[in-house]
Amino acid sequence: CDFKSNVRMRNPAMDSSEPGQLFDDTSTSAGPQGAGHSGLDKGPVAYTGQTVLSDPMSNLAMAYGSSLASQGKEMMDKNLDRFIPVSKLKYYFAVDTLYVGKKLGLLVFPYMHENWEVCYQQDTPVAPRFDVNAPDLYIPAMAFITYILVAGLALGTQNRFSPEFLGMQASSALVWLIIEVLAVLLSLYLVTVNTDLTTIDLVAFSGYKYVGMIVGVLAGLLFGKTGYYLALLWCCASIFVFMIRTLRLKILSEAAAEGMIVRGAKNQLRMYLTMAIAAAQPVFMYWLTFHLVR
Repeated sequence: CDFKSNVRMRNPAMDSSEPGQLFDDTSTSAGPQGAGHSGLDKGPVAYTGQTVLSDPMSNLAMAYGSSLASQGKEMMDKNLDRFIPVSKLKYYFAVDTLYVGKKLGLLVFPYMHENWEVCYQQDTPVAPRFDVNAPDLYIPAMAFITYILVAGLALGTQNRFSPEFLGMQASSALVWLIIEVLAVLLSLYLVTVNTDLTTIDLVAFSGYKYVGMIVGVLAGLLFGKTGYYLALLWCCASIFVFMIRTLRLKILSEAAAEGMIVRGAKNQLRMYLTMAIAAAQPVFMYWLTFHLVR
């Protein structure tokens, strides 16, 4: 009887301790299980990424997307080349430091230069960096930008600088350049000259005058109006000689190839056109720079 009572007295204590013991076991084992569960969560994610990357359908989609991108690039290049001859523009910017130095010297002092013919290789002109007589767009583009900067400097020294006035200066210089090129193209068409001169060639030759304009304005800033007129006069004479000796080989090339008489009426008209194009360069040089020096 006492034994049973003792058992009954101990059972509640044991029963009351069992939940705590179960709770403690669960709490102590929850950590490893939780850690193991978090580790198992990372496994399927990595496995899923590897499955996607190794999926043949994803590789096929990537290949299809790259083919679409290449086709789009080809179509864009064709349409762009239709309006802007990018392949031709690369030729006019194929220059190096040696060519730029020689070309600038030729523009400022063309009197001692003898051979003015452009070199050809398999019926195509060589790149400008191999021939100083070849036209380029690098010097005209850089000279145009430098001319705008020098014009801003000249206006600043005279307390006349303003962004609007500088913008008008740049736009007027660009408009006069376009008008000059269009006028030359129209003149060549009216005179019926068969020449290999392209529109880009005319832009290049017309842009060379900015080199002399920069020299004239800088001389005016350093030495006043006297220095401006002397430097501009020299540069005007140099660009006139340069244009005559360069363009006569282009405009009169057909007549020279056919052996026509120089005193022929048509050939004289071409010579007058060449001289008119060359004479227009000093006029534009003075018109675009005289108001910058005071």
